[in-house]
Amino acid sequence: MFVGHYAAAFAAKAIEPKAPMWTLAAAAQLVDIGWSAFIITGIERASVDPALPGSTLVLEHMPWTHSLPMALAWSVGAALLVKLLLRPPMWASAVVGLTVFSHWLLDLLVHRPDLELWIGGDEVGFALWNYPVPEQALEIGLLAVCGAAWVASRKTLGRFAWPAIAFIGFLVALQIVAMLSPQPAGPLPPDSGVMILAIYLVVVALAALTDLRGKRTT
Repeated sequence: MFVGHYAAAFAAKAIEPKAPMWTLAAAAQLVDIGWSAFIITGIERASVDPALPGSTLVLEHMPWTHSLPMALAWSVGAALLVKLLLRPPMWASAVVGLTVFSHWLLDLLVHRPDLELWIGGDEVGFALWNYPVPEQALEIGLLAVCGAAWVASRKTLGRFAWPAIAFIGFLVALQIVAMLSPQPAGPLPPDSGVMILAIYLVVVALAALTDLRGKRTT
């Protein structure tokens, strides 16, 4: 699961327009933002096996980002931090936290069993990655459905639709590039973590642009 995670941000924005889109985009991938930082520092480990169908990632050790207790901790921490720093309504902060937790739930669908139910405990995952066509259909389908809800909510508020449509199009293009850019076999090096982190931060910056105060004239 890559860009499909952003579908949760679109749905959250449609439900709670007061939550800034950049915070929701960051929330949707916060677990992986932390993971990429931990790959850089060596706290967590992953490797690449080109023989695997779908995603070639082998996620060997990631208890501090992708275990169920830590996913809950990241979610609560994000909601509290957003409330403290941005002071949105309580429900908007809660929506940010729920968006963070959606990452673990979506990963559960696609990951091979590598998500710990507790740190050092049993690992789960429904392994949709092993079926690349349905997995990609799920990601793009989630983007389409939740993106449509976001666009509709913008129109209801008198906002231009095109920034949202352009952002969704960018994510689809990013997914295609990721599919066509295989990683070399072996341990995932720190510079890959840097590149992954940079991509996530660019997406957050672009998401912020969709909240600029343009309105349709009547």
